Amino acid sequence: MKKLWPTSLILMALLGLAGCGKLSFDGTQTTSSGTKTSSYQTTGAVDDGLYQGVIKDGRYQISSARGLTIMQNTQGGNNFNVKSMESGLTALAKQQFSTSKYVFQEGQLLSTATVRSWLARKSDKNADGLNPVDNKKSDPDTRNPMYLQSILEQDYMLEDGSTLKYGGVAIALALNEYDYYQKVKYGATYTTHIDDAKLKSEGRRIAAEVVARLRKLKGLSTDTPIIVGLYRNAARDSLVGGVFFDQVTAKSGTTLGDWVTVDQQNEVLPTVDNQKPINATVAQDFSNFSSQIENFFPTLAGVTAQAHYESGALKGLNITINTQFYGETEIESFTQYVGTSASKYLPSGAAIEITIQASQGMQAFLARASGEKSFTTHVFGSY
Repeated sequence: MKKLWPTSLILMALLGLAGCGKLSFDGTQTTSSGTKTSSYQTTGAVDDGLYQGVIKDGRYQISSARGLTIMQNTQGGNNFNVKSMESGLTALAKQQFSTSKYVFQEGQLLSTATVRSWLARKSDKNADGLNPVDNKKSDPDTRNPMYLQSILEQDYMLEDGSTLKYGGVAIALALNEYDYYQKVKYGATYTTHIDDAKLKSEGRRIAAEVVARLRKLKGLSTDTPIIVGLYRNAARDSLVGGVFFDQVTAKSGTTLGDWVTVDQQNEVLPTVDNQKPINATVAQDFSNFSSQIENFFPTLAGVTAQAHYESGALKGLNITINTQFYGETEIESFTQYVGTSASKYLPSGAAIEITIQASQGMQAFLARASGEKSFTTHVFGSY
């Protein structure tokens, strides 16, 4: 399910499979291995729905600030947030930056030092802090919480002669619905809950400031579109990542366009603690699928799914099946049965990815794009 897979993994696949696919720059077809000039080259594409990546001086362009994004979310206790934020921001960007025209580049405008200062509280020593000043209060309802947890930058490049120029920039602002803090170092952890209205107002305030600061950076013109998405981090104990809930585009200058509500939801199936599922039909379909394969192969360790919804409609399922199989033929038989059962019981209109794994690693993988009928399968060999 594309919504729940990180952009970095997709790009790693592109680097490894750069011998396939096409890309058109302003109507000019390139070779399947991508574009190459004296100043840059691209990875090539394996799918028309994916961006090519940028390679400079023989190396893939990484973002120095991405490590800070990972660290911030790891400290927040939910690694799923990074994955959902990366893939979700790419999906927002695709609405404006076509994969046939633009090339993807990991964020190069914001350095680690810059992002670190922006994520801190505003203070006499750090005027750039985007989080409010510390009011020295420790009560959950009266303290000034940390609204902004992390910042993710993605660059979308256009060909400009033998070089690349910024064609667009996408920024994700990861905001805390739950701000975890300690009153004393190494002490108990407390939580400030931030309601939706406050989260939205603070997110929009920060977005305006971020756009104004980006316009001052070298290399970005005043008319390069900047997309800003507000992302709500999932709670620390959540088994799924967060979601985008608001977005805006600054087409030129520092003026923001109209804010557009993004309606996304994530959940784990089966639900826990008797929680009502987002869609009862989807939950029942997954239950039927799970029961079918568990009855046929009683040695399974468990079947779970991450479900992603947009505007109330299921967009994808990412299913994980934990097994205790070791024989090659047993895994092959099970994979075929899973594919048959998935086609029969799971929703037909959504993208589905199924990972079959054991303690020693991944054993098989099945996938079906939205609207397709059959699954693509692969069983990993021992050689």
